[in-house]
Amino acid sequence: MRTIRLTMAQALLRFLDNQYVSVDGVETKFVAGVMGIFGHGNVTGIGEALERSPGKLVYVQGKNEQGMAHAAIAFAKQSRRRRIYACTTSIGPGALNMVTAAGTATVNRIPLLLLPGDNFASRQPDPVLQQLEAGHDYTIAATDCFKPVSKYWDRIVRPEQLMTAALNAMRVLTDPAETGAVTLALPQDVQAEAYDYPEAFFDKRVHVIERHRPSEEALRRAAEAISAKRRPIIVAGGGVRYSGAEAELAAFAERFGIPVAETQAGKGVLPWNHPLNVGGIGVTGGLAANRLAHQADLVIGVGTRYSDFTTASKSAYREDALFVNVNVSRLDGVKLDGIPLAGDAKATLPALAEILAAAGYASAYGETEIEALKAEWDREVDRLYGLEREDGLAQTRALGVINKTIGDEAVIVCAAGSLPGDLQRLWRTSRPDTYHMEYGFSCMGYEVSGAFGVSLAAPQRDVYALVGDGSYLMLHSELLTSLQEGRKITVLLFNNHGFQCIHNLQREHGSDGFGNEFRYREAGTGRYTGEVLPIDFAAHARSLGAASYKAANTEELREALRLAQAETRTTLIEIAVLPGTNTEGYESWWNVGVPAVSTGERVVKAHEAMNERIRQARAY
Repeated sequence: MRTIRLTMAQALLRFLDNQYVSVDGVETKFVAGVMGIFGHGNVTGIGEALERSPGKLVYVQGKNEQGMAHAAIAFAKQSRRRRIYACTTSIGPGALNMVTAAGTATVNRIPLLLLPGDNFASRQPDPVLQQLEAGHDYTIAATDCFKPVSKYWDRIVRPEQLMTAALNAMRVLTDPAETGAVTLALPQDVQAEAYDYPEAFFDKRVHVIERHRPSEEALRRAAEAISAKRRPIIVAGGGVRYSGAEAELAAFAERFGIPVAETQAGKGVLPWNHPLNVGGIGVTGGLAANRLAHQADLVIGVGTRYSDFTTASKSAYREDALFVNVNVSRLDGVKLDGIPLAGDAKATLPALAEILAAAGYASAYGETEIEALKAEWDREVDRLYGLEREDGLAQTRALGVINKTIGDEAVIVCAAGSLPGDLQRLWRTSRPDTYHMEYGFSCMGYEVSGAFGVSLAAPQRDVYALVGDGSYLMLHSELLTSLQEGRKITVLLFNNHGFQCIHNLQREHGSDGFGNEFRYREAGTGRYTGEVLPIDFAAHARSLGAASYKAANTEELREALRLAQAETRTTLIEIAVLPGTNTEGYESWWNVGVPAVSTGERVVKAHEAMNERIRQARAY
């Protein structure tokens, strides 16, 4: 057996550099590079390997460990899970900063390879700087915190263990049903230790992502169940996009006259003006989809994980509605007591369609029923897009201006606050891969980092981060990385002086409003009820080297967008919007838990109303 002597870190990079995925016979290099921040625990291990022997892997210098990992998630998501960046950090706080990102990746089913440094395996020296030193279990390290949020976790305490760990990592990263965060904890001494690795370990490996389809028996049973129903609705999730099944979904819906509702991850799989696209569904859905869902006797879920927003806390659908779920994951396939069709959407939908067509199946919607509901909702979107206020700029009006200005090919990125609800309801998506929403975790701080990751994955497209002031303050560090890398992003910062989404939620459930606005502490009350904090976000962006503009009305926003399009570097537009001018409701409900006992009368009434809605929702 021919061998080559390398450090464990050098061997890891050489292995990653030779991994490919194949989908429908098209091969793609899987690992584009490594994002990292160096410290003790990785600078003399992986750091040396990246400096001296990176192969074709590109190193990207992060500015915050969570931020760079979110950028890696966005890169993989925009690449439809067929390309990734790995992320390397030091031990201790550097590693722990990525735990939130690991949760974000796992919840969203996005491949993310994390390579945090770890304590000395030799325990010499001991305790090393940043070591937890847990007295009850000395094997515990900071990297153990990744276990609950990883789909695969391993600690490599001998250099030869890399071979098994690396193969298992690739197994999970390239599995559509099991993918998520993969953590390989790398003790800093082991990274630098040498081993005679078999040369074959570094051969090119092609991981074939197969299009599994359900058995004929499963398809027949599902078709029989569907045939007994007449008012179906399709709920299209992110699995449609990752499968590349947009055409198959459209053909299936058109063949049987079934309306298609979108989740956040599925938005854009059909153009907004497709006759059967009835828009967003659930808590952040619109009238057309939610009304059809309330009346549906059958829900065909395609690639959706049925979050509580998609199901409106299990209140969106009739108690007796039947669920048929097309999903590569059986975990998602059996949700809501559904009939699982465990398979890839692109392979499964045509197979199911053949059986249904042979049986002469068709929905029983009236000739213009779907068209009328869709037209009513389109008029509501037009109204909100055109809403002018004398006292300032409404958030929905700002979104209308942006939607009509930036072009159909531009990508928008968002994650948290009131914007995701407005965007799922109102944003008119005409092209695939232009609506990039992280809403599995709804992780504040993802937006700017995510936009940078999208710009790496789709450098030919204009990329816009839509972010609230609260989320921007939490994490904006990779704005600097976008400047460093020459990857222009445009940050559209909606300034409404606080965490107004949660402020709204709070007041909807009996509160007078507490602790969510960015105000000075007032001497008389001892609370944050003073004047709003005068934050100049445009000046902050300029201090980092970005271009920046401000807009407080429609014309200023149009002009700022025009100027931003002409810029060649990352640009921020600070948009002053009126608090509370976001969308809400549209015949949906969200169970957030309201206190059963309170000194506030409105809180008690809200609790009673919540209990009534719970009684009306599905139990499972």
